[in-house]
Amino acid sequence: MTDRLSSSRWWGALKREWLLYHLGDPAFRFMFDPPPANEWVSLDCETTGLNVRTDEIISIGAVRIVGNRIMTSERLELLVRPERGVTAGSVPIHRLRERDVAQGLPILEAVKRLMHFIGSRPLVGYYLEFDVAMLNRAIWPVLGQGLPQRKIEVSTLYYDYKFKQLPAYQQQANANIDLRFATLMNDLGLPLRDAHDALNDAVMAALAFIKLRHLRAA
Repeated sequence: MTDRLSSSRWWGALKREWLLYHLGDPAFRFMFDPPPANEWVSLDCETTGLNVRTDEIISIGAVRIVGNRIMTSERLELLVRPERGVTAGSVPIHRLRERDVAQGLPILEAVKRLMHFIGSRPLVGYYLEFDVAMLNRAIWPVLGQGLPQRKIEVSTLYYDYKFKQLPAYQQQANANIDLRFATLMNDLGLPLRDAHDALNDAVMAALAFIKLRHLRAA
């Protein structure tokens, strides 16, 4: 076990040096520092659609988690001005109109603010892979790579928690587990805020993360 841990740390250090060597802007070297103990950042993005190649970010919400506390006083809430405007089909979902985002930040400035807010903290989110993919499109020209932090997917934590509660025959049958956000929050006894608001979704993901950590430790 000791040899395995030593090998893992060695590979981790090697990967960090490789990423730093290829870092585009050295001003963001702090993102590769050791993260503060028991701190995370929960984040969410609202977008003009679900195509990670062509759609755009129109809002970003992020909140810091310290231990079992959500630091709502240390939050980030940004509107982003899309280059191609807001699609009519997406307005009923996120309720952001063209005029709402017209004075938003350019995406490059928005992601730079986000990176300073995150620092080296691990990221938490619900279906975080999509948000990170959208952010990485804008971040790549700055860093020469995507966000380097560890990513923690809330729906995966919830799936693991529910799977362990199933009897053996259902585990072997790969029983379906409902991973919808509303189902997850209701099952965990957590309050639902208005969905498809970046900051609200980030706060709800943070609540679920804290609750699932507590349940896993119990």
